[in-house]
Amino acid sequence: MNKRQTRIFAIASTAIASVIFLGLTVDSHRQFPTLTNSDNIDDSVVRGQNVWHNYNCINCHTIFGEGAYYAPDLTKITQHRGTPYLTAFLKDPAQFYNEQTHRRIMPNLNMTDGEIADVIAFMDWVSKVDNQGWPPRPILVAGGSIPGTDLSLTQQSSEGQAEASGLPPGARPVSSDNNPIALGEALFKTAVPTCAACHSMAPGVNLAGPSLANIATMAEDTLKSGDYKGKATTVEEFIRESIVEPSAYLHPGAMYSAGGTSFMPTTYGQDLSDEQIDQLVAYLKSFK
Repeated sequence: MNKRQTRIFAIASTAIASVIFLGLTVDSHRQFPTLTNSDNIDDSVVRGQNVWHNYNCINCHTIFGEGAYYAPDLTKITQHRGTPYLTAFLKDPAQFYNEQTHRRIMPNLNMTDGEIADVIAFMDWVSKVDNQGWPPRPILVAGGSIPGTDLSLTQQSSEGQAEASGLPPGARPVSSDNNPIALGEALFKTAVPTCAACHSMAPGVNLAGPSLANIATMAEDTLKSGDYKGKATTVEEFIRESIVEPSAYLHPGAMYSAGGTSFMPTTYGQDLSDEQIDQLVAYLKSFK
């Protein structure tokens, strides 16, 4: 090409690229309200965003792949954990983890009840944004398999009592004001046989048993389906039934049952007290 042709080509290609860029920009802005569910941004969500910034949560956590990558990504946290769990955790993280026994250093931010409700509302809005699958690999925190121990002492709350119970450090309730969800998490890691040995709480990670990351949603969907023939009518009852009568509903998959009988042990109803089962139910129900 001569200089004149080169100049024309450069101008034309720049013009075409600019038109395409502007078209894509206009189309993106056209889709933003739908992709971000902007209609659901209410006062609570706005206040929650302010709480997120005021407490510098992004200094440790990430959302949409942006942040410090020091602590778990929270983009989809409300789809993994329910409001009761998140509320209890934010009120006092030491009920679940502390630096001495778990090597977790989530501080107690001393949020008010209103701030906790607002930041959860903000995170719930974040979780429903269509972020095209980003981040592709969120940071998840999951405890390892922990040998089972005597559960009769898991109710004891002080550090000295917890040590006396023989519970591994990663499963000890660490606060003197333990709530059912925190105790349920400890039981999940220490029941005999150990629940955590067969079930993962990470989405899509199936071990000897199916992942329980969305057990509350799965339970609700199962109760509405025509396949369920058990006695439960609520999510809580379904989870309890799954613990004490695992064959009442057989999870799809040949690796989980055979001949109409679940491979899950049937001894939890005898080995755990009603109170302990209630704690397990409270913990598992928090996973949506």
